[in-house]
Order: sequence, then C-alpha cells, then structure tokens
Amino acid sequence: QVLLVGSGGGLVQAGGSLRLSCVVSGRTFSSLVMGWFRQAPGKEREFVAACNWNGDSTYYGDSVKGRFTISRDNAKNTLYLQMNSLKPEDTAVYYCTAGDIDYGLAYDPREYDYWGQGTQVTVSS
Repeated sequence: QVLLVGSGGGLVQAGGSLRLSCVVSGRTFSSLVMGWFRQAPGKEREFVAACNWNGDSTYYGDSVKGRFTISRDNAKNTLYLQMNSLKPEDTAVYYCTAGDIDYGLAYDPREYDYWGQGTQVTVSS
C-alpha cells in the first residue's frame, strides 16, 4: 500500500513562510514524479509545483513562481514545499501527489496515482 502523509500546514500572517513535508512509503520514492496541488473552497484543484525523480528539474504554477520552492530528499522519502511571501489567496488545502507519469504532464492532477490526505494552509491578512 502506498501512503503519502503530509504535514506542516497551519496559520500564518501574510508575508510569512511555511514549509510543507510529505513522507512517502510503499513505493520506491526515487522512481516517482512528485507534485503539490492545492484546493480552496469552491475552486478547482490547482497545480502548484512538480519535480522529477531526483529534483533537478522543477516547475511551478504561475501564481507561486518566485515564492515557492519544491524539493525532495530521496534518502528520506520526503517531498518538501517551501512557501515564502505568503498571501491570503494562498489559503487552501495542499495535497502532495506522486506517480509513474510523464513529467511533462505533471501539471495535470488526472495523471497522478497517489495522493496525500491534504494539509490546511491559512494565510491571514
């Protein structure tokens, strides 16, 4: 059974920072494309960031470019999302995701095989 367990969410003031983590078990972590998505109430799931198997290639949704950084530690089976300069519009449930997918399609949530339970991030103004 593949499990993705996310953590690190919380309440932060605008301009602050948070780091999300996602620990993966049940699969060879280094073989997986990894991503982060988010979903705010009443909105569709939105692509945030993705990285390839070793993290040397990354890309981001337009709304977070320059503020968020995705990274991974294959020795710890862990994915990270460093979020800086947070804005109230970043408020959402954040999901980590994994899959044996075409990295070029990592922006599409339909491509992924596994999802974490979600962690709430709330940014106050």
